[in-house]
This record gives sequence, C-alpha cells and structure tokens, in this order.
Amino acid sequence: MLFALQYDEILTNALREDLGRAGDLTSNLTVPANARCQANLVARQAGTVAGVEVAARVFQLLDPSIQVERKVEDGAKVEAGTVLVHVSGSARTILAGERTALNFLGRMSGISQATATGVAQLNGTRSKLVATRKTTPGLRMLEKWAVISGGGESHRFGLDDGILIKDNHVALAGGVVAALKNAQQGAPHLIKIELEVDNLQQMEEILQVLEADKSLRLDAMLLDNFTPAQLRQAVERVQGRFILEASGGLTLDRLSEVAASGVDLISLGALTHSVKNFDVALDVVEARKPVAALQ
Repeated sequence: MLFALQYDEILTNALREDLGRAGDLTSNLTVPANARCQANLVARQAGTVAGVEVAARVFQLLDPSIQVERKVEDGAKVEAGTVLVHVSGSARTILAGERTALNFLGRMSGISQATATGVAQLNGTRSKLVATRKTTPGLRMLEKWAVISGGGESHRFGLDDGILIKDNHVALAGGVVAALKNAQQGAPHLIKIELEVDNLQQMEEILQVLEADKSLRLDAMLLDNFTPAQLRQAVERVQGRFILEASGGLTLDRLSEVAASGVDLISLGALTHSVKNFDVALDVVEARKPVAALQ
C-alpha cells in the first residue's frame, strides 16, 4: 500500500514541470473561471492497472476541493471502457491535471500489465518474477509499486537494502574470497549476500571455495545470461543450498522456459525500463455552464 506522504513530492514536481510559470494557458483562456465539470479516467484497453490512487491524488494536490472517487484499486483486472477514477469540480483544475494524472496512470499500468503477463507464465513453478533497479530516475517507488500491483516482487529497492557482489566488486576487492569476507564482516544481520556468476565454471569455482571454507556465507547466486539448459544444471548442482536467480537477456516471452529450470527468482529489467504505456484517457461526462452564461 502506498501513502500520499511517500509520493506527494514526486507528483508536485511533475505538476510544476507541466504547469511551468503561467499555468494551463489554453484552459485559463478558453474555459470560464467558475465552470465546473465531471470527468472519468477510463481504461482504453484490458489489463491489470496501477497508479489509480496516484492519478486521483494529482487533482487533489492542485485543488483540495476537487472530489475524486476511485472506482477500482491498484492491481485490478479491467476491461476496455472501465472507469478507473471519477473526478468533479473546477473544470480548469481538472484539465490542468489531466496529462500529469494520465502519465502516471499509463506508465504504472503499463508496468503492472507487463508484470501480470510475466507472472502468468510462472504458474505451477517455484519461480518468482522480480523487478530490478533499472527504473526511471526519481520514480522508483511508483514503478516498483506497479510491479507489486501486477503480482511481481522487488529485488533490491536500493543499494542500501541488499548486497550484490558483481565482477567489478570482485576485481577491486582482490578476489571473490576477499569480497565475500568483507561483505560478511560488515553486513547488518538482516541483509542477505548475493554473488553474480557468468557461467557454470565460475559457479563451480565458487562452490568449491564455499566447501573449502565453511565460514564463508552466501545467501543467493545470480546466474547471468545462462541458457535454460545451464540453469537446470545449476539448480541440480546447488541442490537448494542458497537462492538461485536467473537474470540477463531475458524477455517476457521466455519466462516459462526459464521458470521450468527450477530457479527461485527471475529478475527482469524490462518490466520497468522498456515497458509500453497502458492506454488510458480522460473523458468529460458532464459540464456545468457558469452562472454568467445562464443569464
């Protein structure tokens, strides 16, 4: 669950960017100041939506008197034509917030729909679909929430909530043993340690190191750019001693084959870095003429 306190700053910055110095010139010059209307944010396609709460909040930040009613919640599966949010109040305010609200709703729903598509391919397997840190700068909280709304999970939210030792860390630490020992000595007790390997030979070398030195701790291993056949070999060799994560070069249409290998996690950067926007729109459903126009 998201809380407005967590994302209001993101929405405010987006509104400042769109409104600029003079606000919505078109609406301010063509729509009477006291005109009121009702409008719906509508899904133009079927799928799993996210950002409903965020989109509704955009209008309230512009004008607390705007009335908003969420018709569905994040994670809902909707059909084309479904009303997601109903808004009523100042016509100028609703038009001023339209694009910002739709941008968040379309982006987040695109992520949740892609995630739901991927998660559906994992049914009947042990694998979980997780999102990476390959997110839009400044929008990670919202994009990760969209993944969760689609049935996926988050890998590390940031650099501070997990240790993932990659090839550059190993090289600069002076070897894998030094890297593991340093990480183990300094890691908070609730933080897991994961190590990336590029091939089966590297994996075997790490297993031998761990078997030779029982004091070394490893909670997870990231298998980078492994083929499904290589993933199956890795699963058989590790025998559940730690979490196995498949990553690198993966696409939504390959997930079922990867999951069949028996890996625990499948991390997919494409969930957030190259997703297609969900088709949403704002439709004015009732416009009230200003008092002056009635006279």
